[in-house]
Amino acid sequence: MTKKATKIEDVETLHTRLAEMREAQAEFATFSQEQVDKIFYEAALAAEKARIPLARMAVEETGMGVMEDKVIKNHYAAEYIFNKYKHMKTCGVVEEDKAGGYKVVAEPMGIVAAVIPTTNPTSTAVFKSLLALKTRNAILISPHPRAKGCTIEAARIVRDAAEKAGCPKGIIDWVPSPTIELTAAVMGNADIILATGGPGMVNAAYSSGKPALGVGPGNTPAIIDDTADIKLAVNSIIHSKTFDNGMICASEQSVTVLDGVYDEVKKEFAARGCYFLKGKELDAVRKTVIINGAVNAGIVGKSAHFIAETAGVKVPEGTKVLIGEVTSVEPSEEMAHEKLSPVLGMYRAKNFDDALAKAARLVADGGYGHTSSLYVDVNETEKIQKHYEAMKTCRILINTPSSQGGIGDLYNFKMTPSLTLGCGTWGGNSVSGNVGPQHLLNYKSVAERRENMLWLRTPEKVYFKKGCMPVALRELKEVYDKKRAFIVTDQFLYKSGFTKKIEESLDEMGIVHSSFWDVAPDPTLQCALEGLARLRAFEPDCIIAIGGGSAMDAGKIMWSMYENPDENFEDMSADFMDIRKRVYNFPKMGKKAFFVAIPTSSGTGSEVTPFAIITDADTGVKWPVTDYELMPNMAIVDTDNMMTQPKGLTSASGIDVLTHCLEAYVSMMASDYTDGMALRGMKLVFDYLPRAYENPNDVEARDHMANASCLGGLAFANAFLGVNHSMAHKLGAFHHIPHGWANAVILTRVMRYNASERPAKMGTFPQYDHPHTLTRYAEAGRYCGVEGKDDQEVFEKFIAKIEELKAFIGVKETIKDYGVDEKYFLDTLDAMSEQAFNDQCTGANPRYPLISEIKELYLDSYYNREAKSYDV
Repeated sequence: MTKKATKIEDVETLHTRLAEMREAQAEFATFSQEQVDKIFYEAALAAEKARIPLARMAVEETGMGVMEDKVIKNHYAAEYIFNKYKHMKTCGVVEEDKAGGYKVVAEPMGIVAAVIPTTNPTSTAVFKSLLALKTRNAILISPHPRAKGCTIEAARIVRDAAEKAGCPKGIIDWVPSPTIELTAAVMGNADIILATGGPGMVNAAYSSGKPALGVGPGNTPAIIDDTADIKLAVNSIIHSKTFDNGMICASEQSVTVLDGVYDEVKKEFAARGCYFLKGKELDAVRKTVIINGAVNAGIVGKSAHFIAETAGVKVPEGTKVLIGEVTSVEPSEEMAHEKLSPVLGMYRAKNFDDALAKAARLVADGGYGHTSSLYVDVNETEKIQKHYEAMKTCRILINTPSSQGGIGDLYNFKMTPSLTLGCGTWGGNSVSGNVGPQHLLNYKSVAERRENMLWLRTPEKVYFKKGCMPVALRELKEVYDKKRAFIVTDQFLYKSGFTKKIEESLDEMGIVHSSFWDVAPDPTLQCALEGLARLRAFEPDCIIAIGGGSAMDAGKIMWSMYENPDENFEDMSADFMDIRKRVYNFPKMGKKAFFVAIPTSSGTGSEVTPFAIITDADTGVKWPVTDYELMPNMAIVDTDNMMTQPKGLTSASGIDVLTHCLEAYVSMMASDYTDGMALRGMKLVFDYLPRAYENPNDVEARDHMANASCLGGLAFANAFLGVNHSMAHKLGAFHHIPHGWANAVILTRVMRYNASERPAKMGTFPQYDHPHTLTRYAEAGRYCGVEGKDDQEVFEKFIAKIEELKAFIGVKETIKDYGVDEKYFLDTLDAMSEQAFNDQCTGANPRYPLISEIKELYLDSYYNREAKSYDV
């Protein structure tokens, strides 16, 4: 036998009843969508069938409104709410993306405290009860004392139908004899509050300490523009203002009419049964409707004739609306207030801007966030925009009766149907739209781990082998039909004749050419701008950059400025966590010119990377620019261009290649595609760098080192680099150590640091699931011929192999050995460490570095301190 529900008589019995409701709601929370939808259907159907008796009860009990209009309200609360939400998923998984591994799960909130107003006692009770049923919540209703009978009856009808359809008993209940104390206790012990009522009740809901969905007061101003359809405007306002005797909070409280149509509007109002108050009549109605700055409860929802009679004013019995022509929009003017009755203030506006100013002030008088309306020719889009930009209201209604239009789905079918209208922060509310089931649900986002899409980006064409350059260049004419080529290089290469072969090939093809050869070893913005001026004057359709990283970087920067003259380096060099999600959207390249990169050293890999670095000589700021739009269209790796590298350059650039390959291989963004390039590149370095260093004329060694450099570039162009490069960049910037050697002097220490199985922090990337860099280094070591009984032994032998290579090619042991002054080093240490941490390369490092750890790595590398482990 089902236990009888506790009747709520005081706070103690309220707590008992709430415990019973929580038990019922816990059962309801297990219901399926199919069960819930059946309950929702039967409850809505029962409410719809009772719409007339409930309307009659409401008018008889409250003495407010129009019975026939309350029938519409009740019908709307049942039918429109059911129709809108009958297919809405509110149980369990409501949204799912299987491929993306993402789903949204809806859960009920628990117990809803529903405060019901005397103005809409039955329709609001039906509305809120249906929302609770659709969302598997329990609802405890606190009716207005002057409307408790009809409110409780509406809730009972919905409850009985729901329970008959299978809903747990006691899901819907009410406070039979509401008091301020009991209502406060209801709100204070619920999980969510749906508060509809006067400002005092809404404020109490927000002050209860529980989440609340409240409704601010309305003071809807209507504007009739001189382009409006006068008959439509006037009769829409009358239709709205007389609906349930003006008790819907969205109803018009004033109308502002432009001067040019004012008389015509007034005539139409009068012809339709409205009464314009004259002289003392206006003052008498003012003092009757608003008392001490607040609406007189005795006139709310009463007819125009009743209100006039109460004020001692004689009007025809069938008068629809009392209209007071006034000028002030200040709170001291009673007609500027919300009146919740068929009483309307009317203003004359000099022009549209004056009308907007009046309407904005009326909203501020007591209707922030609620509703405003405009009657205008729909082709006057500028006026409509001006209006919605000026109004601080959440509902902007165009050519629409605001009572019916504000609640939604009657005059615009995108406006959500609701009897609880949020007013946003303007009105002190937590929602700005029309309240629906979504506001009574907790949504869980269930996100499965996914690995993001990776990529392999390369130049369109990469040509390699000794002597390939003249053959590859033929494509400029034969394939791309280029007419004008601009060559970018440095003075040494130009004077040494490196560009002569290119010029000869261009001459043979009839391609006009020009050259810029003032690129400095550390290219500057000023240098690039000088070259850009010549570039623009020449207007090439092809740019050929030949040289080391400096010439190719300068060429890329000049290309970028040539293609997109309005871009600036501060934006282009913005850091990113994921290059696909960067804030700055790099402009499209190649609209004007095709870019060819030809390396003359085996180190940077710049011919196949999307990177370029330029320094502002005036400020000293380095701008690292990264984007795949900077990827050359064609790379030509011809060993003939690399045969004259001096030993120092061979050493520095060669060890830079090894660092590229190692960092790309252990990067969090490494892939099967980049791994093959990185492994082959590092093995070529071990096999051929000593030969190229020892014998600069060894063609085979030079050829393989050229390939190693290009492979390393392709690897890190897609997998990126790490903290080794970040730190080396700062050693170069602060202490002018050549880049390759700056990498080499810290390389094995950084490897030990990255190889830690217990790092302070690991990097953040979905495919990097646990610290395993030691294993990766061991894999690289084995590929390069190192053997051992386990990963640790292979790693140690690999470190030794690298140190042996460094010693052979003349890399010094410490930072100090490169002539870096100790005091200056220590003075710049903090700045170097922080800037290295902030370097773009740091983001892909497998171990997320702390600044203090970078500092220790620098110190270890300066003083040659022994560091067997960097475990935490």
